Amino acid sequence: MIYAVFKSENGRLCYCSVKGHAGFADAGHDIVCAAVSSAVQLTANLITESFHESADVSADNNKIILSLKYPKSGSASLLLEGLFMHLQYLSEDYPNTITLKSQNSEVENNA
Repeated sequence: MIYAVFKSENGRLCYCSVKGHAGFADAGHDIVCAAVSSAVQLTANLITESFHESADVSADNNKIILSLKYPKSGSASLLLEGLFMHLQYLSEDYPNTITLKSQNSEVENNA
């Protein structure tokens, strides 16, 4: 199961954490894992490289965390909303592979 947690601050998404394996197919052949990994990488790259937004991105042990440094910026937050929707659609198309949570809370940049 892939677990994705999104957090918002002042009504805008500012954080996501994605970890785990979908378990849809054997390692190296799992299209759900590939889709999620690609979507998360694209979102992180768009935020940091294309939109030049400040964000902390870390990847370690099958977990990636993306935390916006200035969540008041609309562009980066919208990209995170797009990622959330994409993962939501994937979870509907491939049941029991992705669990999504959305929380309203204060987020520390070193999470």
